Amino acid sequence: MADDQEEDLQKFLKKVDDITSLIQEMNSDDPVAQQKAILETEKRLQLAETVQEEDGCRTALNKTTISPPQAAVKKADEINAETFLASVEKDAKERAKRRRENKILADALKEKGNNAFVKGDYEAAIQCYSEGLEKLKDMKVLYTNRAQAYIKIGEYQKALVDCDWALKSRECFQKILDISPQLQTQVKDYLNQVDLREKAELQEKEAHEVLESGKNTAVTTKNLLENLAKPDQNPLFYAGGIEILTELMEDCTERTLFRTHSGFSIISENEVIRRCFSTGARDAVEETVCVSVLRLWQAVCKENEENQRLLVMHPATGSLLPALLACGVLAIRQQSLALLLQLAQTEDGRGLIISHLDLTQLLEALVSFLDFSDKKANSAMGLLTDLALEERFHVWFQAKLPDVLPVFTGVLKRDPKVTRSSALCQCLAVVGNLSAKAAARQQMATSEEFGNACLGLMVRCEEDVDLFREVIYALLGLMMNLCLQSTFVSEAWAAEVSRRCLSLLSSQDGGILTRAAGVLSRTLPSSLKITEEAVRAGVVKKMIKFLKAGGQTASRYAMKTLAVCTSSFHEAREEVIRLDKKFSILMKLLSSEDEILVGNAALCLGNCMEVPQASAALLKTDIVQLLLKQAGNDSQKTAVQLNAGIALGKLCTVEPRFADQLRQLHGLEILSSTTKYISDS
Repeated sequence: MADDQEEDLQKFLKKVDDITSLIQEMNSDDPVAQQKAILETEKRLQLAETVQEEDGCRTALNKTTISPPQAAVKKADEINAETFLASVEKDAKERAKRRRENKILADALKEKGNNAFVKGDYEAAIQCYSEGLEKLKDMKVLYTNRAQAYIKIGEYQKALVDCDWALKSRECFQKILDISPQLQTQVKDYLNQVDLREKAELQEKEAHEVLESGKNTAVTTKNLLENLAKPDQNPLFYAGGIEILTELMEDCTERTLFRTHSGFSIISENEVIRRCFSTGARDAVEETVCVSVLRLWQAVCKENEENQRLLVMHPATGSLLPALLACGVLAIRQQSLALLLQLAQTEDGRGLIISHLDLTQLLEALVSFLDFSDKKANSAMGLLTDLALEERFHVWFQAKLPDVLPVFTGVLKRDPKVTRSSALCQCLAVVGNLSAKAAARQQMATSEEFGNACLGLMVRCEEDVDLFREVIYALLGLMMNLCLQSTFVSEAWAAEVSRRCLSLLSSQDGGILTRAAGVLSRTLPSSLKITEEAVRAGVVKKMIKFLKAGGQTASRYAMKTLAVCTSSFHEAREEVIRLDKKFSILMKLLSSEDEILVGNAALCLGNCMEVPQASAALLKTDIVQLLLKQAGNDSQKTAVQLNAGIALGKLCTVEPRFADQLRQLHGLEILSSTTKYISDS
């Protein structure tokens, strides 16, 4: 109730300020300004007389009445312009006097609060600033200071609110961010809202000035919106008016005037237009109206964030745009896609889409574009790619994964021969990126239908590896992530995936080779049977070839595969020794800066030491120094130290001369301390 009273009182006082301005204009040296002010004063007097006759010049204030200045309550026959304006001027002066007095009190409370703040009494400072705001509600420094005090006592949410009231002081926001980094997203959103709000206010001010100047396009925009507000017209009437309006949306002024003159409400609340959008089977006229509106929205939202916000946040838009994107009319689908692509060009636009549209429905509609031409399909998948880069999309995806996974499963079941390859690759890449999150990956990996769909697509693509090279590459990326899970769909699934990847190791494409090796390095540890089959299929020879060719990523996968194979099978160890007779490859990897490579190389070398006479090839090398260095270093991965220590121990066991070298290098002391370090960690 008090808020309503305050609002009505402020409206009344604003009118008083307007009349005070008239007084100043009447005293102006400019005769034109004087005449204009006199005419305006006469209008106000006529209005005052009408009001007096109707209700006795009493202003309703939420069932309570207040009396305007004394002159305003006199009968019309007793009042004249001079006494009326003099009375208003007196009231304005009295209000100004009261404000000056309140300003003095607010300043005193501010200083009192500042003193308390300096002494560290933040609660008292907050109390003083709050009392000051009761005296002067628009004193920005009090909000800013109180926000600083809230920060000191950890009341970050209250500080954010005060920053908002203080026109979002950027300095305050930055201090909140420095003290509490976990609020980064929220603070960033607040600052962004400030920027957008200030930009929108500036746009509206400039647009109003242009309209007042009488610019043709501005006036025409206003008039067209007034005509479109007429109800129950022929649909083509609205379509024609909207087309003309669209052509006018050439710069920021017209787009802002569309907003300030209720353009969005006029369109969305028009019953005829709404029927055109809601009709299932549209006739030619209804299609024309829908396309016209979509083109208009593109025009008014171009480079205008506030218009984008109003459009997307409208209650009807959340389900409308995804529905139009999936409708049976090609022109409507194209224009809907064009609008969404325009919105998604900025981070703010993508945020609006993710926060306010039905994403499940939108995803289904975008995927359906895979059947279209390359250009349309690529555009749709490009939009999906942009959205999927946002963290909010990942949050939504994880929450809705049971509902969404069937959509992507359907994509995997597509025939690559009749699907746009480049668009399919983009879609698979999106799914692959989403599967990089552990929680999402876990649900994907445990879905038998999803896993089998991946395998099925791999089989179909293998019919022509060269033709479907890009699709295979994207699919392998997804499967590499799925194979990070300790439990797969089934052992049979992992075995079949391994076979397919072994077959792909004959490809001439470096990317496919690398990713196939990556999948293998993650499926082989799941089963001795799978590893044995891979060894017999010649995987060791292929991995040695990878290591000879170099390349850090491929070498990582190859070395891990060799470590897995040699840990379990004697045949694998013998083949490594045969193909790398002097262990030159493994020796080189032991000097690498890549800890993963070093750890697996040490493990593989240690495994190979179980083959009789294998250590003889290392007698004239500095293998002891190399392994000792890795065993005693401060690697972040303790597996490096552990594997190097084990390899060194096996080496010294099979060949006493290595034990002598170790003692000379004080290696036992180093290994002892390393063992303690590893056990402690």
